[in-house]
Amino acid sequence: MAERRSAEWYAGTDRNAYIHRAWMRRGLPHDAFDGRPHIAIANSASDLTPCNSHLNEVMESVKAGIYEAGGIPLNLPVVSLGETQVRPTAMLWRNMAAMATEEMLRANPIDGVVLLGGCDKTIPSLLMAAASVDLPAIVVPGGPMKTGTFRGQALGCGTDVWRLSEEVRAGTLSEEEFLTSESSMIASKGHCNTMGTASTMALVAEALGTVIPGLAGTPAVDSRLLESSHETGRLIVDLVERDRRPSGFLTKGSFQNAIVALAAIGGSTNAVVHLLAIAGRLGIDVTLDDFDAIGSGVPLLVNLQPAGRFLMDDFQRAGGLLAVLREVKDLLDPTALTVTGRPLVDHLDDARIWDHEVISAREKPLIPDAGIAVLRGNLAPGGAIIKPAAASPHLLRHRGRAVVFDSIEHMHARIDDPDLDVDESSVLVLRGCGPKGYPGMPEVANMPLPKKLLEKGVRDIVRICDGRMSGTAYGTVVLHVTPEAAAGGTLALVQDGDWIVLDVAQRLLTLDVPRGELNQRRPNRATLDGYATPRRGWERLYVDHVLGADTGADLDFLVGSSGDKVSRESH
Repeated sequence: MAERRSAEWYAGTDRNAYIHRAWMRRGLPHDAFDGRPHIAIANSASDLTPCNSHLNEVMESVKAGIYEAGGIPLNLPVVSLGETQVRPTAMLWRNMAAMATEEMLRANPIDGVVLLGGCDKTIPSLLMAAASVDLPAIVVPGGPMKTGTFRGQALGCGTDVWRLSEEVRAGTLSEEEFLTSESSMIASKGHCNTMGTASTMALVAEALGTVIPGLAGTPAVDSRLLESSHETGRLIVDLVERDRRPSGFLTKGSFQNAIVALAAIGGSTNAVVHLLAIAGRLGIDVTLDDFDAIGSGVPLLVNLQPAGRFLMDDFQRAGGLLAVLREVKDLLDPTALTVTGRPLVDHLDDARIWDHEVISAREKPLIPDAGIAVLRGNLAPGGAIIKPAAASPHLLRHRGRAVVFDSIEHMHARIDDPDLDVDESSVLVLRGCGPKGYPGMPEVANMPLPKKLLEKGVRDIVRICDGRMSGTAYGTVVLHVTPEAAAGGTLALVQDGDWIVLDVAQRLLTLDVPRGELNQRRPNRATLDGYATPRRGWERLYVDHVLGADTGADLDFLVGSSGDKVSRESH
């Protein structure tokens, strides 16, 4: 067996080894430094990331499993991003969290790592870090919360926030009733119980092969989460023994399986930028077009909010991800491995659907072709995406006049103006929300509808933005428009009243303005001013180096892997 990586710190009788061992002798057994693998638990628990606040409990189960298998477990708190709390947007800090975790994994005397995540950006950032440092790694998703109820109805957190707040604006729900629902929305520990980004990334991480099959989607309050966490602790020791690293089992086929899963579960559009970023760290050629080519013909089988009616505890009860993947097994790469060392498809034979209202059989899908659609045209030459499963069918082919907002603040100031020139055929355009323009690409693409349309009973119109939207959101929303307005995209040139054509079937997004006229236009002053704010620290580094949404919005100097080697001794 090759010498442990941790032995580079601990082995020997010289002063440096003495220092490394002595400072760690705070309850560790004498043989902790005699060749036992040292396993970090990258723990994103934080009271300010409420969806991850229970991960310290999960960590203890992982620790027990590691110790039982002969390893030395070591808690490593990492940057934690609470989607509901962090301003200006958690996405601004995803790359920072990934970079900080990568550096700490590389800098410390560890042989492998268990990644504890839950809230939207935590699993992506941890996987990006693990891909770049390339030590043996496994993910434990923290799991969704149990379902709360309001007025006798199950509440989908996130999705029902958007729905209820629009009903207040429409005058069909009182503000008092709306606020009363607040105490029922979050019923337990865990992340959103809808098929939002947190649930999506947990399930996609499993389809990718980085989670013990069958674990993702287990509710945070379910004792089986702790049981599987213990099992994960044992397994990571085995991965170190076998030197099974992300680069050794993650392939293009792994990402094919993740994209198929994303379509079949009706997952969040945010998974697109996260999977592209993870693939970029691994040096695997995954492009925006792969999401359309692989996912467009995949049926939607999961009837969960926001694309359906049920919630994550229903999903797990009905059979979970493995039951879904068994239905589309022929679309999966049969050679793509998981952390168990076996192909993903080998874990599907015993999976069953126990509730066909929640998970449909392949021959009776909710939607026959449900994957993310990639749109192109002069308004999005680098691509834009739409989630047809969450859109209104009658709007998937549409021509309407633009109503343009230069920033989020501009949108909020105008959206309820009774004099706003807008009707149900209009196309709302929000720019200045891309990676550079905001900065950080916030979840604002699902703009609230103008109050005067809500009062008329309108609940959806076409919306276009260079930002993102919450995985819990819904509507006919075109997002991730690339190039973004701040990077010189055509979006910066759109004017009120311009005709915009959306044709999802033809994958087209077109600004119907003559090229000669477009060539003469310049972004207006309000648009330019929004991008000229002086910046410092991480924000400046981010704006100077962030890539477009079409490649994952990573920083240009973080793409690829640097491995686990550290050449210098500090003592």
